[in-house]
Amino acid sequence: MRDMIDRLNTKYPIWNAGMGAGIAGPELASAVSEAGGLGVLGCGAMQGADVAAMIADTKVLTKKPIGANVILPMSDGSDVAACFDGGVDVLVLFWDDIQPFVKDAQSREIFILSQCGSPEDAVRAADAGADGIIIQGVESGGHVSSSQKLSQNLETIIKHVNPLPCIAAGGLSTGAQIKDILSRGAKAVSLGTRFLATHEANAADEYKNRLLTSRSEDTVVTQLFDGGWPKAPHRIIINKDYNTWVANGSPDAPNRPGEGEYIGHIAQPDGRELKLSRYTTMPAIKDFTGSIENLPLYAGTSIDNIHTIESVENLFKILLTEIANADK
Repeated sequence: MRDMIDRLNTKYPIWNAGMGAGIAGPELASAVSEAGGLGVLGCGAMQGADVAAMIADTKVLTKKPIGANVILPMSDGSDVAACFDGGVDVLVLFWDDIQPFVKDAQSREIFILSQCGSPEDAVRAADAGADGIIIQGVESGGHVSSSQKLSQNLETIIKHVNPLPCIAAGGLSTGAQIKDILSRGAKAVSLGTRFLATHEANAADEYKNRLLTSRSEDTVVTQLFDGGWPKAPHRIIINKDYNTWVANGSPDAPNRPGEGEYIGHIAQPDGRELKLSRYTTMPAIKDFTGSIENLPLYAGTSIDNIHTIESVENLFKILLTEIANADK
């Protein structure tokens, strides 16, 4: 019996993480799929109409399989419906029970995955009918459901959900790391921060450049940027707002410095402006007007190995060369 990985039949076992608010948008996802990986759209914090538009735009750019990532605590259901109606090949759900969506996904021949940070979550997802598990390590950028390193989670979770295919995520950015993780039983890898540092990622240039000047010790897991998703832990690059909050004793909401203040806006396709308040969960996408010092700069520990902004095509060449040369 062929599993999901066989049936997707991508040339390489490399996926981009579905970085939310459209940072992983049509340009990035299509480029990853065209390069031989699996491109995954980042639908977190987006409405169904915008998700539908992203899927349609991506399908113009590539005829190869694509995926979409939805963050369930931030979902009103319209994003999942848009993924079903748009006919993505893979639907990744994060941070909640996937069971309500499994039957609909299967009826549409869409593979459904759960991103999990613990063996308990992975077993629940497997029992609910997941076609695969994305195993997250605490090294991940963005929202982090794990308290364990990827290597620890990988060994334990693969053992518990076998024979379901597992995709590894968290702190990965080099071909040598990819080869090592695949040798440990992962069927593919999902790279977030490494693909954030590409020309195709829909992130502000200043945000991308910050990746090049930061190291893993400049990142921290915090619950500070929680507007729209209270108390959800996330790994960010330390910036001005984080330092100001710590200097004031790290108070809880609503007593944080500048709580509720306007800090910028994002231009919408229909001409509207999405106004953002301090401590929003929204990242610095290209259409953001304001200072990135007031936004969460999601990034994983993999920034230690990121020194240039590349095209997706060139990044694949780099990674595949590194994989081929690993352990030589």
